[in-house]
Amino acid sequence: MFNHVELAEVFEVEAVTEDGTRTYPTPKGNYPSVTTVIGKNPEKMAGIMRWRKRVGEEKANKVSKRATSRGNDFHLFAEHYLKNNHPTDEDLTAAPLPAMMFSAAVPILNNINNIYLQEAVLYSDLLKIAGRVDCIAEYNGVLSIIDFKTSAERKRRKYIYDYFVQEQAYACMFYEMYGLAPKQLVTIIACEDLDIQVEIEKPCKEYYIKLQEYIAHYYKNYA
Repeated sequence: MFNHVELAEVFEVEAVTEDGTRTYPTPKGNYPSVTTVIGKNPEKMAGIMRWRKRVGEEKANKVSKRATSRGNDFHLFAEHYLKNNHPTDEDLTAAPLPAMMFSAAVPILNNINNIYLQEAVLYSDLLKIAGRVDCIAEYNGVLSIIDFKTSAERKRRKYIYDYFVQEQAYACMFYEMYGLAPKQLVTIIACEDLDIQVEIEKPCKEYYIKLQEYIAHYYKNYA
């Protein structure tokens, strides 16, 4: 059984998606999601375009659809598990591959406890961004931003750099809203071969500066 920590007030609002941009209504205006802000950086967009050109549009669309479905199912299983509501046999049978990936990840998920937020909206008036964080909890006893990812195979370190930038954003937003400072950024990647990749970093100036660059580029070119 996972312990859940009650916060004084939890902000909740539905995101609005228009023309591929997701925003969140906040008391001081609509803020773009951190996922959108990071995704709009030129280097990332150019990389996606090169990949789509290399594999072809049809295959790229198929791979993207598969990845989205796989990720959504895995997130749902992990979310219910951490809420002490284990997925039913019917749920697991409906999505066999994500179910096996989730089962392989259970020993890693068991390192999580004292959960502050799950699938909760955070925002920052300082950074003028928002987002929905997967989980904020203690990981091996250390308050952490925890992000769940899925992948066809284990990812090289350079391909997960922006995951830490995104998690840095959540750490800043959580501190601004609740006055609590996460000490770790934890990325848990469930792979299709049932390998579970866990990458841990500390919040740091480097990720914060990169986040500021992404935000500045977004507001200059898209806002």
